[in-house]
Amino acid sequence: MKKARFEAFSDGVMAIIITIMVLEIKVPHGEQFSDLKDVIPVFLSYALSFLYIGIYWNNHHHMVSTVHQVTGGILWANLHLLFWLSLVPFATGWIGENHLSAAPLSLYGCVLLMAAIAYVILQNLIIKSQGQDSLLKKAIGKDIKGKISPVLYLAAIAFAWLYPIISGLIYVSAALIWLIPDKRIERLLRQIEDTPTQNGD
Repeated sequence: MKKARFEAFSDGVMAIIITIMVLEIKVPHGEQFSDLKDVIPVFLSYALSFLYIGIYWNNHHHMVSTVHQVTGGILWANLHLLFWLSLVPFATGWIGENHLSAAPLSLYGCVLLMAAIAYVILQNLIIKSQGQDSLLKKAIGKDIKGKISPVLYLAAIAFAWLYPIISGLIYVSAALIWLIPDKRIERLLRQIEDTPTQNGD
């Protein structure tokens, strides 16, 4: 499969996921701003999940930019990632309908944890396909954020049954960590593009 088709399919699935989530926000019966009060929890859960999907889309785009050949293993690993991301609307809707209840928050964390694991699997397969001089491996380095995130999700799952508010704050914190622009791949690709020009001078 050509990389363009691979990336277009992934982009399309993520766009559909966001569309499904926004459709969960039901228009209230009423014409006053006070009528929006019941929609606030649903909107907040949507905003957080929108942020997570946006982060995955952004990171997926940068990761795929290093791919030269899409193997069968990479295809299946990508589908595995998209499967868990496709469950985000369901978990998001459950949180929105039940506010900060333990079970919905716990399920939300499980979905995020499995998506994080799936992303690492995809990342490792891409690195493996690139060999010892893997561009992606050089770009991600120690991948500290990638290692911290699963720990945060596990903590949030545990706190969901004890202190739901703390669980929600952990999910927000994990998203904010990834919200900080990560330009390692962009920087490395730019260096590679500039190298021939420098050699020619």
